[in-house]
Amino acid sequence: MTCCGFLRVRLAVLLQCVFCLVGCGLLSNTDPQPIDIAKSRNARGDDLQSAADELLRPFVDRADTPGIVAGVLLPDGRVRFFGYGVTAQNGGVIPDGDTLFAIGSLSKGFLAGALAVLADEGIIKWNDTISGLAPSATKLSSDAKKITLLQLATHTSGMPRQPFDLRTMALFVRYLFTGESFYEHLSRDYVMDYLATFRSDHRSGLQYSNIAYGVLGHMLSLRTGQSAEALVEQRVIRPLGLRCTGYAPEQLPCYATRALGYAGDQPRFIGRGNPTPDWQFNDLMRASAGLYSTARDLLTMASAHLNNGGYPIHSALAGNVRGRSLSASEVAGVAWTIKELDGRMIAYQVGFVAGYSSYIGVDIWNRTAVVILQNSFNWDLRVGHLLLLRAGDW
Repeated sequence: MTCCGFLRVRLAVLLQCVFCLVGCGLLSNTDPQPIDIAKSRNARGDDLQSAADELLRPFVDRADTPGIVAGVLLPDGRVRFFGYGVTAQNGGVIPDGDTLFAIGSLSKGFLAGALAVLADEGIIKWNDTISGLAPSATKLSSDAKKITLLQLATHTSGMPRQPFDLRTMALFVRYLFTGESFYEHLSRDYVMDYLATFRSDHRSGLQYSNIAYGVLGHMLSLRTGQSAEALVEQRVIRPLGLRCTGYAPEQLPCYATRALGYAGDQPRFIGRGNPTPDWQFNDLMRASAGLYSTARDLLTMASAHLNNGGYPIHSALAGNVRGRSLSASEVAGVAWTIKELDGRMIAYQVGFVAGYSSYIGVDIWNRTAVVILQNSFNWDLRVGHLLLLRAGDW
């Protein structure tokens, strides 16, 4: 390795450590403690309203978030919504199934849905590579050339969460004090330059990556001639009839009563409960994390992954939660994390942007789903799994 290459590696490691120490902490926590699972198991005869009160109301009572809403899809197809707190600290109302939230990385599930539909239509193939989709890109490293769409979509490409360089670090530090996005510089040109020197690390298997989904959207755009957002709109949002889901919140019918975002565990140097700005995404990263939606629409999206309805889109989406085996002990979903919890196979996603936290989970065996949306940034989302366990008993 050259001296410059060595210094770049050391800088990347240093910046990654700073990210984790200053901003990331332990990242999201979705795993309930065994005592919580046992308590949930013992309370399976309780009314679902009581379960929601027990699990969700403390978030507002502790001032962890101004407002929180949960949507539950039951095995018989019924949906229930439970809202607590307020959509805004001054003059807000109790959030409900039609309250609009920024959903952050839950957007990846929509882009992955568009990918699955395009694959079923034969427009793309899961094993299409970056070099095959971007033949004019002359500055691709040997590792970048071999990355497939499936690897991008399952977080197995070896790409990091985001590039670790001085520009990213400077914007991240700004975010800690202002709440403004630190992805604004990740343009198509920037990312293609990044791929020119990219070196993959497959030792860790699954490695969650925001930039990988930016690249995924760009590759789909190159193949189809449409923007990633347009593909999501045409292949997923419209076919599912999602009336309050989109990238331009002010154009959605639920915008007038949307939930405003507030600081929580992050941004680190904005006091908890203070307002945060809406994140603005460029055309590369918008499909990765720029969607707004409601608990009702997200339950419809979740239900489609359980192949409820029998339409082609339902079959395509159901494949994304079946999982792809990486090893004897590791399974990757397409945008979804798949795991066994209390004897049940579940798939879930979490999303964060300044001012908002989101969770969506499906119990594949019991055909239930849970959505939880907060208008505050909080890492702890264990309540999503716990409510999903309760829902499976109804």
